[in-house]
Amino acid sequence: MDLKRKAKSRMPKFAFDYLEGGCNEEVNLRLNKSDYEKILLKPHYLKAYKGIDMSTELFGTRYAAPFGISPVGLQGLMWPNAPEILAKAAAKHNVPYILSTVSTSSIERIAEVSDGKAWFQLYHPTENSLRDDILRRLRDVNCPVLVVLVDVPSFGLRYREIKSGLSMPPKMNIANIFQAAIRPRWGIQTLKHGIPSFATLKPYMEKGLDMTQLGKFMNRTFTGRVDIEKIKAIREQWKGVLVLKGIVTEEDMQQCIAIGVDGVIVSNHGGRQIDAGESSIASLQHLAANPLYKDKIKIMVDGGMRSGVDIGRAMAVGADFTFMGRPFMYGVGALGDQGGDHTISMFKAHLKQLMEQLSCERVEDFPLSLLT
Repeated sequence: MDLKRKAKSRMPKFAFDYLEGGCNEEVNLRLNKSDYEKILLKPHYLKAYKGIDMSTELFGTRYAAPFGISPVGLQGLMWPNAPEILAKAAAKHNVPYILSTVSTSSIERIAEVSDGKAWFQLYHPTENSLRDDILRRLRDVNCPVLVVLVDVPSFGLRYREIKSGLSMPPKMNIANIFQAAIRPRWGIQTLKHGIPSFATLKPYMEKGLDMTQLGKFMNRTFTGRVDIEKIKAIREQWKGVLVLKGIVTEEDMQQCIAIGVDGVIVSNHGGRQIDAGESSIASLQHLAANPLYKDKIKIMVDGGMRSGVDIGRAMAVGADFTFMGRPFMYGVGALGDQGGDHTISMFKAHLKQLMEQLSCERVEDFPLSLLT
């Protein structure tokens, strides 16, 4: 919360509202956080205890901790150079960072600064030729994991973005110019790193697009539902690890397993797409409780976690791994170049203290500490 408050004081209001907002009345956004408080853990103080190991194996790689950095669109708008800051920090700490198709650094640049460790999240394009070229670029940089986003059949109705002019097409109004002017650190860093743009998509855009034309390009390029046939086509082309993000139901999970998807990230898009759904952690609990999925697919989760304690709670109710988006953006917004390193270290410290309190030696043992 301290990082969030400091980030809010350093970011222009329109950028912070884009980061913080949910859809409609933001009910789902609130549930994502509050439902974690219902998960209680029990300590075993008298247990023989040898110490902790928070490392976690996922898709053949052993990561230093059971959490990673979720994909976030327009990261460089919220804090200049944020994708590179976070990708470098994740590589240093040996945790995964996921680059979004609509973030502000390119596939190639993030592969370079992350030593080839970064994952990539695909917004499925309307045209298959564009999809195929993005997959080619990912193969060229040996991207280890492809994450396909499935929960954006339409863009969420986000009132904060509409009011601030960051809906499609985006508008830079007088209020936004004033908000930027009173945040000099943000302005100086933006001048240093350049106006943020959709760097991965630049090869496919006409040069010199104005805001209205950019909005039309984005709507034309990414309007369309991702159905199981589109996933099958990707599975046939992509021989590496394939993960679907946005899975929340038994029916979708069964289809994932049937076509050979390697993992899912249970997610409601940070409360930004559907306000009448359940929280991410509630969906995870339903899916992880089904013994039919055990050992067939990795079940991960994002949405609502704000501490290492929440990571432990998620692992206790069945997550194989966890991801967070907003907390890391609070970190870079508050601390700039040091924000990624600081926030990852902070979550590791939270998790270490929790595991010591519970006498939990490995993250796989968290379910033994669940108070039912």
